[in-house]
Amino acid sequence: MATMTAHRSSATARLEARVSQDLKDILEQAAAITGHATLTSYLVVALQNSARRDIEEHQRAKLTAEESRGFVQTLLAPPAPNAALRSAFKRYRTATKA
Repeated sequence: MATMTAHRSSATARLEARVSQDLKDILEQAAAITGHATLTSYLVVALQNSARRDIEEHQRAKLTAEESRGFVQTLLAPPAPNAALRSAFKRYRTATKA
C-alpha cells in the first residue's frame, strides 16, 4: 500500500488585487527606485515584510507605562513565596537530589 506524506509544495499561488491607476503608478515608481525588475517582485517583498511586521506586532506583549512600572517593581522587590511555591520547591529539591 502506498504511503503519502504531507509536504509544502514549491508551486506558487496567484494573488490578484484591483487598485487605482494613481496607486499603480506610485507602486511602479517605488519598484523602480528600489531596484526591483518588476512590480510583482516589489509587491511580493513589500507584502511579505509588512505581513511579518504585522504578525510580530500582534504577538509582542504590550504594557502601558503603569504596567511597565509595576512589572519592574515586582522584579526588583518580589513578594515572599506562598505555601504552594514553597511546597513545589521542596518537591523539586527532593526530586533533583539524586
